[in-house]
Amino acid sequence: MEDDFEFSNSPPSFQNMGDLIKDAEPKGLNPGLIVLLVIGGLLLTFLVGNYVLYSYAQKTLPPRKKKPISKKKMKKERLKQGVSAPGE
Repeated sequence: MEDDFEFSNSPPSFQNMGDLIKDAEPKGLNPGLIVLLVIGGLLLTFLVGNYVLYSYAQKTLPPRKKKPISKKKMKKERLKQGVSAPGE
């Protein structure tokens, strides 16, 4: 009975720690990886959705109307280009 117990230099709680480290295998996915995948998936979904909506809007919406140019601005533009305004 006295031969069954072995004395060692390390406390009993750490005696089998070496075996645990050697046998350690990944069990499941890392929580950080799961968070990264979820956030990456949401970001990718957001970007793809925006692109699809943008392309759909380009096809279906009519072109924007331009603001009407005032006669004063028309006169200034013609003078800049060197064309004299009619009646001057």
